[in-house]
Amino acid sequence: MTDCRLNLRPLGTPRGVSSVAGPHGVGASPGDKKSKNKSARGKKKSVFETYMSKEDVSEGLKRGTLIQGVLRINPKKFHEAFIPSPDGDRDIFIDGVVARNRALNGDLVVVKLLPEEQWKVIKPESSDKETEGAYELDLPEELCGSHLPQQSMKGYNDSPDVIIEAQFDDSDSEDGHSSTQNVLVDGVKKLSVCVHDKGKEDADALVTKEESTSTSQDTRASPEKSLQRSAKVVYISEKKHSRAATGFLKLLADKNSELFRKYALFSPSDHRVPRIYVPLKDCPQDFVTRPKDYANTLFICRIVDWKEDSNFALGQLAKSLGQAGEIEPETEGILTEYGVDFSDFSSEVLDCLPQGLPWTIPPEEFSKRRDLRKDCIFTIDPSTARDLDDALSCKPLADGNFEVGVHIADVSYFVPEGSPLDKVAAERATSVYLVQKVVPMLPRLLCEELCSLHPMSDKLTFSVIWTLTPEGKILGEWFGRTIIRSCTKLSYEHAQSMIESPTEKIPEEELPPISPEHTSEEVHRAVLNLHKIAKELRKQRFVDGALRLDQLKLAFTLDHETGLPQGCHIYEYRDSNKLVEEFMLLANMAVAHKTHRTFPERALLRRHPPPQTKMLNDLMEFCDQMGLPMDFSSAGALNKSLTETFGDDKYSLARKEVLTNMCSRPMQMALYFCSGVLQDQAQFRHYALNVPLYTHFTSPIRRFADVLVHRLLAAALGYRELPDMEPDTLQKQADHCNDRRMASKRVQELSTGLFFAILVKESGPLESEAMVLGVLNQAFDVLVLRYGVQKRIYCNALPLRSHHFQRVGKKPELTLVWEPEDMEQEPVRQNLRKTVDPPTQDLVSNGVHLWHALKASPTPQFLAP
Repeated sequence: MTDCRLNLRPLGTPRGVSSVAGPHGVGASPGDKKSKNKSARGKKKSVFETYMSKEDVSEGLKRGTLIQGVLRINPKKFHEAFIPSPDGDRDIFIDGVVARNRALNGDLVVVKLLPEEQWKVIKPESSDKETEGAYELDLPEELCGSHLPQQSMKGYNDSPDVIIEAQFDDSDSEDGHSSTQNVLVDGVKKLSVCVHDKGKEDADALVTKEESTSTSQDTRASPEKSLQRSAKVVYISEKKHSRAATGFLKLLADKNSELFRKYALFSPSDHRVPRIYVPLKDCPQDFVTRPKDYANTLFICRIVDWKEDSNFALGQLAKSLGQAGEIEPETEGILTEYGVDFSDFSSEVLDCLPQGLPWTIPPEEFSKRRDLRKDCIFTIDPSTARDLDDALSCKPLADGNFEVGVHIADVSYFVPEGSPLDKVAAERATSVYLVQKVVPMLPRLLCEELCSLHPMSDKLTFSVIWTLTPEGKILGEWFGRTIIRSCTKLSYEHAQSMIESPTEKIPEEELPPISPEHTSEEVHRAVLNLHKIAKELRKQRFVDGALRLDQLKLAFTLDHETGLPQGCHIYEYRDSNKLVEEFMLLANMAVAHKTHRTFPERALLRRHPPPQTKMLNDLMEFCDQMGLPMDFSSAGALNKSLTETFGDDKYSLARKEVLTNMCSRPMQMALYFCSGVLQDQAQFRHYALNVPLYTHFTSPIRRFADVLVHRLLAAALGYRELPDMEPDTLQKQADHCNDRRMASKRVQELSTGLFFAILVKESGPLESEAMVLGVLNQAFDVLVLRYGVQKRIYCNALPLRSHHFQRVGKKPELTLVWEPEDMEQEPVRQNLRKTVDPPTQDLVSNGVHLWHALKASPTPQFLAP
């Protein structure tokens, strides 16, 4: 078997490429001082253009001669970058580091279109359809699934091994997805392992050579070729990238240069970040004399400047993290790169918390709130959860209807507006869920004790209570501040066993403690009634045109002593998860309507724009070529196609998984916004849920947007004055919440990738079938079905005798001729076609390596498309 090994260098960064190849520089190497010395007498030659003035940019944006957008750098091809086209058409292409003009991934940039003869040429015969590349899928969690496990193993000691369901933090599947927002998108999100280095390096070289960007001067009047608008960055409106990177220190190449005596070279693991000169005085004392001692040491560096005349940025070494590939150094690197504040809360912030402990509810609160402490109210959460945001109740009424309540921790009571605690929560904006721990938005005293809805303890809550028919029709609705006393803390497994045993009494020893005022039968009945109503609500949502894109989610079993992953499995999203999800969605929609009705200019809402037109058109064309009867006319039509097109045999389900993954790509991110800032109310809509208004209300312990919504709802109900925030100010906070939420998702994905890579390294080889996602001329993408991991496989890293790419009609086809295991056998041919192939036997062995399962028959069996 070929040498497959784990490439740990990229772990813990927004990697997307292997750690070989040097994308970072343009032109001269860092040690090449000769050319600079020649021009030192005069002015150094600029590598980058001077940025336009703020005034000229403002004028250009008004006139439409300039375009603003968020820069996305392709993690697989670092020289390619894009910004979205304002008209929803094909992305605008930015070719190379010079055209990026020192902007980094995620920055808000202003670009100027190049003359048409310099636009990118897209050849229809090209095997690589990455003209919109660099998408790290950002499906709203409402698309994906909800109430997925979010808690870490911390404090859970009753078994040696703890199952950690990779911390997906959303309890309302707003984007139609299943809560891992497209972790799999560009092939590296979940799997930071790469194929044996030489193969990858060679493959990259081949692909780059064959697929290098051409400009429209190369069109040679061919009518079949189309152009992609291309541009250059002329201004950075907002540096959203943290300017921090993890990576490795190296000596400069030219030992005789003046630079060698002053600087070392910092090589970021993420190749989308430039190489950085760092002063030797920042480096370990013996680095110059013993550089090899630090070859595997991970450092954090911050960019402090990047001059126009330098290919490389200037930086400051922040700290040494430890050995690359170890969980804690890698995790700290991930958090730092994405600007996550994981420092301890300051004494100034902690002083805002109640000081006299144990804290009890002040007597005056009982007169201001509805007392629900005698009601049968309970929580349903992952078994390891400690920040319990939400509780449910379901009381049968004499007329056959039900009083159903969603009770949410009243976090805003403990977070005074304008206080140091409020400011730090607003800045953090979200808790960040890693596989092994949580970086909380609020101090643990609040999120794990005072606000968390622990059983048999009086808690302050904000409730939405409905009168519902058994079919889920709303007859009445009440909002208000309440006091509850949860009678028990159910896990999803407890609730699932109740749903699956509707007529059997669950043995007491299989259930958590229940307060003496209530019985297990009462709780069981409530769960069953909620389940029946939730099924009706869910059915109606999809009849009304909602979309769900279920994607595979990894859960890990961690060793209690070492914290290392022992195993992983796909997390199963079951009826108990769906039950909670339905009522969280219902509460969020109810609060959105209430706050918008009361404050039409000041509501904080959440919108989900429709898919990107060009990418959707490409996908429609592909499905048409493959003979897949998909209807993309609306979210509901797409959902219907996905649920009805495929059978339920093994390969049909695998093909559905692949197509679901592809349908995720054109989807846009859901966004918080202030209703007074958007003029067109049609833009308020939530595409995946197919509803006119939506917000987040149900998770204030871990999302600051929900805290703001609680304050607005309190004002709408007359409990307080309207928060002193103009629409523009509220929109800025919404933008910040969007940015931090996206960073949090990236961190979650990278944490999952880190743990999976370590699992493969420690426990491999892991064997799984994989299905072909896409075919390029030198490589192909597969979805490893058992783990939900997407990976690019390079042909020259495989034991092939030869490989050949061609198009059959418009369909790309890659033929692999495998070396036989037995030299007396004939070589085996295998043809790969996008999403048509049955799964290919895949061996994950310290990297993903495709190992063909040799069959007696040299001709592979194909499934019809």
